[in-house]
Amino acid sequence: MFKVNEYFDGNVKSLAFENTEGVVTVGVMAPGEYEFGTTTVEYMTVTSGELVVQLAGETKWKSYKPFETFVVEKDTKFRVKVSEQTAYKCVYK
Repeated sequence: MFKVNEYFDGNVKSLAFENTEGVVTVGVMAPGEYEFGTTTVEYMTVTSGELVVQLAGETKWKSYKPFETFVVEKDTKFRVKVSEQTAYKCVYK
């Protein structure tokens, strides 16, 4: 079964499902700046566009482009800047 998620007044949307990888979401983000919190470790892969990310405890921002993955630790927050519509895949562990 699929679950539809919508955040930040509809500027971030995702579709959640489970398969052999575990719990997965695929989604899109409109241009803007967002802060997310985690309850599990998250493996986020950009599939189209670009995410500029500041992970918890970091002072620098890092750019991620298609097929690049970053890991967000459990129970932290991270910030994202989006300059163009961007798609991603997130696997929760």
